[in-house]
Amino acid sequence: MEHEQSHRLGKRRRKRCVILIVIVVLIVIVIIAVVLGLTLRQNKSEFESTFLSRCEKFDQYDCKKVWDAFQQAYVNKDPCKVPVEAYDPLIAAAPFKPQCNRMMFWSKTKDVVHGFTEKRDCFVTLEDTLLGSVLDGLTWCGKEGSKDTFTTGCPRTCENNPVDSFWIRASAAYADVACGDVTAMLSGSTTTPFDPTSTFAKVEVTRFKAPKVRSLNVVMVIQKNAKSNCKNASLQKLKNALHKGITYSCKDVPESRIQECGSKPQIACRTCW
Repeated sequence: MEHEQSHRLGKRRRKRCVILIVIVVLIVIVIIAVVLGLTLRQNKSEFESTFLSRCEKFDQYDCKKVWDAFQQAYVNKDPCKVPVEAYDPLIAAAPFKPQCNRMMFWSKTKDVVHGFTEKRDCFVTLEDTLLGSVLDGLTWCGKEGSKDTFTTGCPRTCENNPVDSFWIRASAAYADVACGDVTAMLSGSTTTPFDPTSTFAKVEVTRFKAPKVRSLNVVMVIQKNAKSNCKNASLQKLKNALHKGITYSCKDVPESRIQECGSKPQIACRTCW
């Protein structure tokens, strides 16, 4: 009899332990789900907050309208199926404004260019405009069946990914409004300063049209152990790619000179090279 009662007691204890384990597991699952949910919302909120705070530095724009147009391009979509034209409504919501004789393009010289334009207001790059400034350095994508914006796990290897499609579309729109004397900063540290696979070659140069664009002035940034200069063979392809009527010039400029001009506003911009 005692043995039977002990057996029943042990059985009840084991049953209670199983129930407790199940309850603990369920609690852990709920906590993980809540934390993940909060993390996703936090990422979205942080991204949106960054977007809007950067946007609000520019006057005369409805930043909420720009944000909504931006989201339409990629939210609830396969992150490998966001074509360039998906950003047409965004470009329409915040169109680029022509800034004749001040527009600067670049290829493989981003740090040098922006180190200069951040200190001097004589030239304007795509990244100095509203859309370029708002999204510079950011990663984003959507997922089918979700209204969220994700900042991790976003593919960049597929052709129609949200980030690359945006920059191609924005580069095209920025080049479309180029006018007057246009400047491009290329790198003397590469063997092919005018790289035919670059956005500058494939997207921007092809959109420079005369007589709206008078000239393209190349600034070849020369660093230590430079591999090329204005005599590089690839630049002949650049000259050939220009629309008839656009004049071309190139000047080798030491990076140190560009940095000096950036730090000394008393130096006239046009004398920097």
